[in-house]
Amino acid sequence: MQANVAHQEQRRQDRILFVLAVAFIASQAFSDFLTRNALGVATLWPSNALLAGGLLVLNPRRRLILTIIAVIGHVAINLLIGDGPARAALYTLVHVGEALLVWRVTRRFFGGPPRVRTMRQLALLTTLTAPVTLVMAAVAATVLSLAYGQPFVTVLIDWFLSGVLGMAIVLPAVLVLLDSEHRRAFQRPISEKLGLGLLVAALSALVFHAKGLPAPFLLFPVALLTAFRLGPRGAAQSSLIVACVALPLTVHGLWRTQISMDWSQAYQNRLVQVFVGVLFVTSLATGLALAQQERLRRLLVRREQLTRAARARALAANEAKTEFLATMSHEIRTPLNSILGFSQLLVERKDLPSDVRRQIELIDSAGTALLTVVSDILDFSRVEAGQIELLVQPTSAAAVLHDAIGIIRSEAENKGLTLEVEVIDPVGGLHDLDGLRLRQVLLNLLHNAVRFTEAGRIRACLTVEPAEIEDRLRFEIVDTGLGIAVEHLGRLFQRFSQIDGSATRPYGGAGLGLAISKALVELMGGRIGVDSALGRGSAFWLELQAPRVEARGADQPRPVAAPGAARILVVDDHAMNREIGVAMLTQAGCEVETADNGQQAVAMAARGGFDIILMDIHMPEMDGLAATRAIRALEGRAGQVPIIAMSADALPQQVERCYAAGMVDHVAKPVQREVLYAKISRWLARK
Repeated sequence: MQANVAHQEQRRQDRILFVLAVAFIASQAFSDFLTRNALGVATLWPSNALLAGGLLVLNPRRRLILTIIAVIGHVAINLLIGDGPARAALYTLVHVGEALLVWRVTRRFFGGPPRVRTMRQLALLTTLTAPVTLVMAAVAATVLSLAYGQPFVTVLIDWFLSGVLGMAIVLPAVLVLLDSEHRRAFQRPISEKLGLGLLVAALSALVFHAKGLPAPFLLFPVALLTAFRLGPRGAAQSSLIVACVALPLTVHGLWRTQISMDWSQAYQNRLVQVFVGVLFVTSLATGLALAQQERLRRLLVRREQLTRAARARALAANEAKTEFLATMSHEIRTPLNSILGFSQLLVERKDLPSDVRRQIELIDSAGTALLTVVSDILDFSRVEAGQIELLVQPTSAAAVLHDAIGIIRSEAENKGLTLEVEVIDPVGGLHDLDGLRLRQVLLNLLHNAVRFTEAGRIRACLTVEPAEIEDRLRFEIVDTGLGIAVEHLGRLFQRFSQIDGSATRPYGGAGLGLAISKALVELMGGRIGVDSALGRGSAFWLELQAPRVEARGADQPRPVAAPGAARILVVDDHAMNREIGVAMLTQAGCEVETADNGQQAVAMAARGGFDIILMDIHMPEMDGLAATRAIRALEGRAGQVPIIAMSADALPQQVERCYAAGMVDHVAKPVQREVLYAKISRWLARK
């Protein structure tokens, strides 16, 4: 690969050497034969700029070859035009020396080949080359004045204007033409390039010929059009074409009939030189501005592509994370369903010794703790994905607090802690709140208070401050526990953060509870915080703004009753899950049948007679989603039986797929008996 790149670069250098060598000989012949004035000084001298440009872009070996060609060609053309050997040697030394000096000065200043991509770079290049041209013009004028008696000032001016015009136009033009960036920026058909070049040449001849139009300003629109279409390269080419046409016609007097006869030939030459210089600067400035705009456009497109690629990678990573969470949740919840299900069934037995009952309760407690960790991870994933929606309804904030206290009370009493509840609500009544999410936050704060308090008390306080539009609700959970050092307060409410992260820490947990609580409180438009000091306990607080509302006449929730006599089909490929389902439903008085895959479920459902079907999702032969769609395609009452998903797939998108397949509800594993009974009773009541 590297050898191929090196070979291509060598071929490119050879092409540049050949083109510059031919251009050098042709330009010198053009200048000497067509643009020399009466003093023998050319009006336009591009050869030095061509040689300097070649020295800047070629490697050392090809620089030497180009320099040798330039010296030989220079001497030969001078002798052919009639200069003596001494004069030919003088011209060759001055011109080649000027190119070498420009090469050295420019390369030292820019640290390499200069790039002409902005007007500032063009101005710097002209500023560097002009003094060199002036010095060499002074050398030539001095020698010609002393050796040949020519006027010093006139020769100095003519030589300097000729050289500086060549350097100011041809050297930037060479660098622009050889810059691959400009070549890629404006890709146009060859026919368009030739057409614009011929248009510039024809109009230049028409303007500067004796029988043409005395209107040089007509060249500006054409030059600008070329710059717009072809960029800096087009601007450089059009200016060179104008110079190559206008200067010979002017030197040979063909423009004289169009202008005042009082102007000398030298004055006309200088006037055209200035005109060509202004035309070049104007058109090149336009081309460079357009090239800069094109570069910015391509940069913007590239950044947009990178942004889209980064977004695609982020979406893929998020999808992979979601898939990982879904898989891990399913794989953890499935065995937990057996652990918690059987432990709950055993606790209900009356014939167990007390020590065995205690051990079963410990198993149930450990399994519940693991389920809490899994649920926290899923909740946090939902919060990050913006998939949690609030269910706002008339809610008693005090009732939510008392409910949370009731849930945590037994845990606190087992540790010998005193629970105190204080409610300061001068108005009473209901507020628009999501009671379930508020209770989740309060339970997390209360659970932390119990866990980190070894002795003393825990006080839960609600203060309602009435207002015209929204009341201010402030909850406080104050404990007499360990407390938190001031320097560690900043680590609270961050995901997977533990105050004590060491391997010997006495308290476990995933470090997600407070992060989830903060996200939920902020979703409700509130704020949460903590005041604590090491050894003095902690006071966690949250504040919400909620309007007072009246009850909407909704039925009050009733205690969950067992579903009673019902014929239910349990579909699950795990034997333990089927056994747990059968045991729970049999205790409630249901008649239960089982199937271990989707095909069996469809066949049994087709026979009819079931009130409810509890369907797992992941099963061999036919999964639960396909089985549900097949059952829904059955005719009559068999296709209308309520199908409830009973699966470890608990992520929102997984639940949505269940509903999309035709299921009517979802029960997440590990199955909680009260939740299962409630959902079955709900759908039995609708039949």
